[in-house]
Amino acid sequence: MENFVNIDDFKKFDIRVGTVLSAEKVEGADKLLKIIFDFGEGEPRQIVTGMAEFYRPEDFVGKQIPAILNLKPVVLKGVESNGMILSAVDGGPVFLLPEHQVSNGSVVK
Repeated sequence: MENFVNIDDFKKFDIRVGTVLSAEKVEGADKLLKIIFDFGEGEPRQIVTGMAEFYRPEDFVGKQIPAILNLKPVVLKGVESNGMILSAVDGGPVFLLPEHQVSNGSVVK
C-alpha cells in the first residue's frame, strides 16, 4: 500500500455514528436505498447508498452505522445524498457496527 495520506488529511473527514430511522428503495433505481439517520444534530440526515443489491431496507433500520458527514451533497436518481455510509468490502459491503450502543453523533477517530 503506497497511497499514503497524512493525519491532517484524515482529520478533514467528519465521521460520526448515527442510528438508522428508516430506509427505502429509490424509485427507478435497482441499487440505491435512501437511508434516514439520526446523528444527534436535531434534524434527520438523508444518505443514499448503493447497497440495495446486498441488503433489504429493513436490514438497516435501528442499526448504528458510521458515515462521512462533510462530503459535498450529490443527487442520485433525483434524491439528494448528504454523506456516505462506511462499510467493509468482502464480496459485497459489510456493516461496520459499534461494539455497543453509542450516542448518536459520536465521532469516529
